[in-house]
Amino acid sequence: MHLSMHNWMRSEPIETTIARLAKYGYKSIEISGEPEQYDTKHVKSLLGHYGLDCWGAVTLMVDKRNMQSDNEAMRASSVQYVKDCINMVAELDGKILTLVPGTVGKITPDSTPENEWKWLVEGVSEIYEVAEAKGVRVGIEPLNRFESYLITRAEQALALCAEVGPNLGVVLDAFHINIEEENPMDAIRLVGDKLVDFHVADNNRMPAGYGTYNWSEVVSTLQEIGYEGALTAEFVAPVDRTPANKYPNALETNFEGLDIDPEQLKFIIDHGSSVLTEEYYDWLVKVNAETLLPLIGN
Repeated sequence: MHLSMHNWMRSEPIETTIARLAKYGYKSIEISGEPEQYDTKHVKSLLGHYGLDCWGAVTLMVDKRNMQSDNEAMRASSVQYVKDCINMVAELDGKILTLVPGTVGKITPDSTPENEWKWLVEGVSEIYEVAEAKGVRVGIEPLNRFESYLITRAEQALALCAEVGPNLGVVLDAFHINIEEENPMDAIRLVGDKLVDFHVADNNRMPAGYGTYNWSEVVSTLQEIGYEGALTAEFVAPVDRTPANKYPNALETNFEGLDIDPEQLKFIIDHGSSVLTEEYYDWLVKVNAETLLPLIGN
């Protein structure tokens, strides 16, 4: 296993992100699923300079991206978006793609369970063929009930795998499985060799070590199933706006210099409380690594 990290949680130049990951002992990045945002040749050059790899990418399912929508045109554009993400991963010599099928934060269905499942199977099957040809392994990520309604547990993701193809896998997120699974460790065991990626945040979505998870148990359970992939940091630290705030340096109030479009800013605010300061974000990246690196031995 090795330590990786998403970069959607704070919008900043990719050069800044990659340099920070190298500084704190991360071995790779799971890059934001925004193919139009990155020059893959430039990103590859940066990764090579700092001795890092691209582990893969994660789909960012904002308002107009929804593979289980009742709108046929939206489904088609969402499928194409995921294909574009796969192409980006392949160009970066990445290994995996984390696929969240539905719009994050949408918790009301568009149609019947039968229709939405059918549309999802059709769309993921189309994506699966492209991914197999490109050598990128796709994993379905269950979210929690407050962010999605169709795929929220490991067994549901496995049911989709059974319908689509043998190399389709599952991505588990420690934060989500803590909410939805009866026993998070048993969920890891259930997925077994279909585990494509493991997202790391504590039970409160702070960095590993700043909640109630026993990370030694998590790592040993992953070793038990033979998992050799990434522990991909995806902490989403809440911003406290009250006098009880323990981290007064957390909230970014100056957006000048941040390369961020309004839709992406809305996504960060909706799903990450707000934009974090570089000082606070740097600390989050550091302490996450300090918790996990001793457990995985690199």
